[in-house]
Amino acid sequence: MRKLIQLLSFLILAVSCRSQTNDSFYADANRVITGLKALTQTENSRNYQQVEVLNAVAAYIFAELKVVCDTVTYQPFTVAGQTYYNVIGSMGIENTERIVIGAHYDVSGEQEGADDNASGVVGMLELARLLSKEKLKNRIDFVAYSLEEPPFFGTKQMGSYIHAKSLADSGISLKGMICLEMIGYFSNERKSQRYPLPFLKLFYGSRGNYITVVRKFGGGKFSKQIFKGMKKQNLIRTKSFKGPESFQGVDFSDHRNYWHFGYPAVMVTNTAFYRNPNYHKPSDRLETLNKEKMCRVIDEVYLTIRNEI
Repeated sequence: MRKLIQLLSFLILAVSCRSQTNDSFYADANRVITGLKALTQTENSRNYQQVEVLNAVAAYIFAELKVVCDTVTYQPFTVAGQTYYNVIGSMGIENTERIVIGAHYDVSGEQEGADDNASGVVGMLELARLLSKEKLKNRIDFVAYSLEEPPFFGTKQMGSYIHAKSLADSGISLKGMICLEMIGYFSNERKSQRYPLPFLKLFYGSRGNYITVVRKFGGGKFSKQIFKGMKKQNLIRTKSFKGPESFQGVDFSDHRNYWHFGYPAVMVTNTAFYRNPNYHKPSDRLETLNKEKMCRVIDEVYLTIRNEI
């Protein structure tokens, strides 16, 4: 029954995608759909208790990055006697300055995790494909993290903490980090967007139809470049939220660990549970995502890195 439901979900998404043109996208809609299917339609959910599933997903990401990157490696780490893996694909390795583009591939509990965070991982993979065709000005490390979700969120067992610490321990400088966290769910319905403080609706609106670049106070040149660069592309409504790290939601993903080690970082997100009613629920499924807007987010990040950074 689960496999039948998954097949029907994929067919619904594919039909909706065929009704939209892909000519205006740099991102390949068919590849996006294929990637989303590969990540979400595993036999069991890709949570921390399903180590074999996580390992299989890591192997899929490794294979995808290997096609386009100069080097691809696993970064193993052990938690409670189990080995988990970050996957790191690098390109432009001849360049001195380095950018990290990262997304976590695990989920919370028993669910597909289509928006959280298959959308971010697929966005990262598509960015790797697009940027592999460019003469890069920076080295770019594409990093897929394990163990972002509870019970490890906010601990030193997060895959992104392991990676950020390894950079700091090796004395590696970083121009900046871009965290892709839930980039597939959008809504034009009024009151579809919520906020930690109600008055923010006056500035950002009540419709969840935009992408947000989350920055912290004192985030520096890199965070400003990412926001201004994405907004300049004008492919999707792009807004910035800038606040202290202590503000609810500002550090709710892997970028937090790069901040911890003093690296510039931003989160590109649809605002997660402030918008998506399927957050951490079995209803976070493929058919709830908006492929067209997701492709436009990928394009904005791609063009920003290619032209502005």
